Amino acid sequence: MNVLVLNCGSSSLKFQVVATDAAAMAADLDRVIARGVVERIGSEALLTLAAADMTPIRLAEPLRDHRAALDAVMRWLVSGDVPGIDSPADVHAIGHRVVHGGEKLTRATLLDDATIRTIEACIDLAPLHNPANLRGIAAARATFGTGVPQVAVFDTAFHSTMPETSFLYAIPYPMYVRHRVRRYGFHGTSHRYVAWRYRKLTGVARDAVHVVSMHLGNGASACAIKHGVSLDTTMGMTPLEGLVMGTRSGDVDPGVFEFLHHKEGLSLAELDTMLNKQSGLLGVSGLTSDMRDLLAEEAAYGDRRARLAIDLFCLRARKAIGAMLARMNGADAILFTGGIGENAAGVRARILEGMEWCGVALDPVRNAAMVGGQEGEIGSADSRMRLFIIPTNEELIIARDAVRCVTGQAAP
Repeated sequence: MNVLVLNCGSSSLKFQVVATDAAAMAADLDRVIARGVVERIGSEALLTLAAADMTPIRLAEPLRDHRAALDAVMRWLVSGDVPGIDSPADVHAIGHRVVHGGEKLTRATLLDDATIRTIEACIDLAPLHNPANLRGIAAARATFGTGVPQVAVFDTAFHSTMPETSFLYAIPYPMYVRHRVRRYGFHGTSHRYVAWRYRKLTGVARDAVHVVSMHLGNGASACAIKHGVSLDTTMGMTPLEGLVMGTRSGDVDPGVFEFLHHKEGLSLAELDTMLNKQSGLLGVSGLTSDMRDLLAEEAAYGDRRARLAIDLFCLRARKAIGAMLARMNGADAILFTGGIGENAAGVRARILEGMEWCGVALDPVRNAAMVGGQEGEIGSADSRMRLFIIPTNEELIIARDAVRCVTGQAAP
């Protein structure tokens, strides 16, 4: 079965075509037969397209919306450059990444009008993400009609196993009852994937998975995974809570908002923009939200604010690891994933520095060598806690869940 996996942002459309079925899943023989991204939708869009492991091609064309972007992707997919895709009929299912499913959508779900209405009802909880996801769903429905089944896979679903003590805020309980104000958690598909890969790498059973998963990228979160399920996480009702991120502040004393409102005259909308788009690594450094550029600035010029931003990022991540270990009464491994977690050896070393108290011993040589999407261990032989880098693959999880839903199996 060929599954078209779509991940739509406000002005972007990422995609993969994954060939998989029950037999391929059982043997881990899923194949990516095409992948790519469309950026700057709404103007002169940039398309990066690759079949299997071939060198990507790059194109530019004006694309007014996500429907036009998907049409451009489909023209390329059926052009003859992608083995196994000769017509739209060779796409057998579509899997959508949807950020927020609220409390009702807690597993992968076939898309129908009722499900779409429930996703729309969650827009207040994810105003930056769910509208873009819904545009991708609408584009796919318009392009493929009702003949191709579509499935939504939710970032929040993996965290639906959290107990009340993990997801409730200590605010008046009626706020939860009336408005469902609570911690939902995000990056769930990524945390779920790395937990599954950890099982494959170590041979442990699902209920024996006791790990701290660190998804570190432009967005960042930690997750305590005990008995194979999410026990706690750092992101909250929105993806703003928790760790320092590229442009998001992470945890901030809520009293700061009233203070800045009076001192700077900032409105709620302006405060929201500041916290989501002008803070984090960008806000502290004053330079960029890209960790690679900050590391280069620090190395070349010793830039103080670049170093400060990196140090804050690493310290907040280390504190989160400590909190998750306390929440779980210890763990067997720490897993790094995401663009920074997978590629920034120096950042990993700074995060783990001073954690000998819990048995962490990093192997500097193995750590330095593990960049560019490699998978493996970076702990030394005497580390009591295992340390892994596991490149995330959310698209594979989405494709597999789509197959399970379409064929009537229950998605995990």
